[in-house]
Amino acid sequence: MEKLTFYALSAPEKLDRIGAYLSERLIRDVGRHRYGYVCIAMEALDQLLMACHCQSINLFVESFLKMVAKLLESEKPNLQILGTNSFVKFANIEEDTPSYHRSYDFFVSRFSEMCHSSHEDMEIKTKIRMSGIKGLQGVVRKTVNDELQANIWEPQHMDKIVPSLLFNLQHVEEAESRSPSPLQAPEKEKENPAELAERCLRELLGRAAFGNIKNAIKPVLIHLDNHSLWEPKVFAIRCFKIIMYSIQPQHSHLVIQQLLGHLDANSRSAATVRAGIVEVLAEAAVIAATGSVGPTVLEMFNTLLRQLRLSIDYALTGSYDGAISRGTKIIKEHEERMFQEAVIKTIGSFASTLPTYQRSEVILFIMSKVPLPSLHHAVETGRTGENRNRLTQIMLLKSLLQVSRSAPMFAAPTQDPSGAGCTLHKVPVSSQPGHLL
Repeated sequence: MEKLTFYALSAPEKLDRIGAYLSERLIRDVGRHRYGYVCIAMEALDQLLMACHCQSINLFVESFLKMVAKLLESEKPNLQILGTNSFVKFANIEEDTPSYHRSYDFFVSRFSEMCHSSHEDMEIKTKIRMSGIKGLQGVVRKTVNDELQANIWEPQHMDKIVPSLLFNLQHVEEAESRSPSPLQAPEKEKENPAELAERCLRELLGRAAFGNIKNAIKPVLIHLDNHSLWEPKVFAIRCFKIIMYSIQPQHSHLVIQQLLGHLDANSRSAATVRAGIVEVLAEAAVIAATGSVGPTVLEMFNTLLRQLRLSIDYALTGSYDGAISRGTKIIKEHEERMFQEAVIKTIGSFASTLPTYQRSEVILFIMSKVPLPSLHHAVETGRTGENRNRLTQIMLLKSLLQVSRSAPMFAAPTQDPSGAGCTLHKVPVSSQPGHLL
């Protein structure tokens, strides 16, 4: 090996022929099941790759990636892990010369497939999944900061990478909840796919630029929809806490907008699903408020109030279409009530993070939505209309109360005894909710 390394460093123009020869030998040995020679060939390639950083390295890398792909295609778990380890070493190397034509599509697909391994042996399955996550981490590190490399943020890549990481987070969380023997936990802490997947997800989101946030968040929402993970909401909240604490603070409002759009898209879903989205939105909004919420403040309240009115309509009519017909999904009133309470609670928790001047704007905004017999509001007539107006008024007043309670004190103007002007006397809102109205 020392002689081969010395020869490659002395005559770098021979690197591509060395790589081609080793690649040919490895493919032949894999076919003949001579796995000892396969390991020797990969070790030789690894050492040459670590030692050589000349301009001819690109041609050598092509042979190297061809060999790694051959190992990953094998059905033998040991060869898959060997190929992944070699790829991870390669991903940590900073190349001196860029590559304009290299593609990592196969590696993204294969590593994502390994993340979903269902091998019979639990230990082997864990190793394969760990290797898949490490491989995806290597692809991200290799491509994310190099504009000349394949764009890893494109939807076809994100739709494979993000769900694979979430699957391991979700699966291990379920396995731990079913595990009857906590005594074995310390031994397996080092080999935990969930921790590695979370670390990889944080690294991926931390590197996301402004224009890539949407492509990274959309697969998360689709995964939570497909696996019905909004109703327990524990996993969904955990996911978005990871997201909100990993992305750059100035990108927080983009995540909030994605969640608001998803809530609108699910306006005809079950109340429990909508309630889960709203509670996730509450957690995300509170974290985002510490950074930069941007122009999404009134947009968020507008969406929540619109969902509140829709929920009242659903509860009154008993269906999502306004009339009960054959095949219509029947709505449970108590679930809609739970959703309404979740919306009101979210309005209050988000309002508590806002500065006073924005809180005042929110109060005026909510009051403008209250149906009153005036020139600006069309009050519905008839029994159903009266019930809708009454329920809407109650819900909006509850929202107002939540916003007012989020402020520790409100200032009520009183006349100065000296007559010089007005002074501000602080009155607790909770003791006089009618004062605000």
